Amino acid sequence: MDPIVGNTRLSKVLMDGGSGLNILYADSLDAIGIDWARLRPSEAPFHGVMPGKQAMPLGQIDLPVTFGDPSNVRKETLTFEVIGFKGAYHAILGRPWYAKFMAVPNYTYLKLKMPGPHGVITVGSTYQHAYMCEVESCKLASAVLAAEELALIRENIPAEAPNSTRKVGSFEPTESIKEISLDPLGSSEKKLRVSATLTPK
Repeated sequence: MDPIVGNTRLSKVLMDGGSGLNILYADSLDAIGIDWARLRPSEAPFHGVMPGKQAMPLGQIDLPVTFGDPSNVRKETLTFEVIGFKGAYHAILGRPWYAKFMAVPNYTYLKLKMPGPHGVITVGSTYQHAYMCEVESCKLASAVLAAEELALIRENIPAEAPNSTRKVGSFEPTESIKEISLDPLGSSEKKLRVSATLTPK
C-alpha cells in the first residue's frame, strides 16, 4: 500500500525515522503536477541527503499525504522541503511524519502501523523492493562522489596545450637536469641524467 502524496501514488518512499525533515525531490513534484510557483522560500540548508555536502532546498510546500484503503483512510497535511537533485526515492518521510501520523515501524518485517479512523492501518513492502531501492541509492551516491572527485582532479591539473613538435613516446624532463657519469673513474662515456635539484647525497 503506497502513500498518496498530493493526488499521486508514490511507489518509492523512504520512511526515515532519523531524518528531521520530510523531503520531496523536484522530479516527484513535477510528476505530481504541482506548479513550482506554490513553493515557499526556504532559507535553511541541511546535511545528510547529498553525500558529503550540504543541500539547499528549492523551497517548501504543504501537501496532503494519504495512507490506507477506502474502508480505512488516514490523511494529513505535511510540509516538505523540495530539493533539486536526483534521488533513488520519490520522497523521504522523516520524524515530523512519524509524529503526525503516530506511526510505528518494524524494520525486521518491513511493516509500518498507524492508527486510522476504523482501526490500525498497516503499510508494508517486500524485501526485494527494499533491496532494489537500496542498490539504486548506493549507485547514485557512488556516481555523485565520483563526479565530485573528477571535478576536483580537473581543477587541480593545469591545462597544457599539446606540443605539436614533441614526438610520441619521447621523454622530456620537466625541470633542469645534469649528467653524471656512471663510472666514478670517468673511463666510461655512459652517463645518467638526474634532476639538478637533488642533493649531492
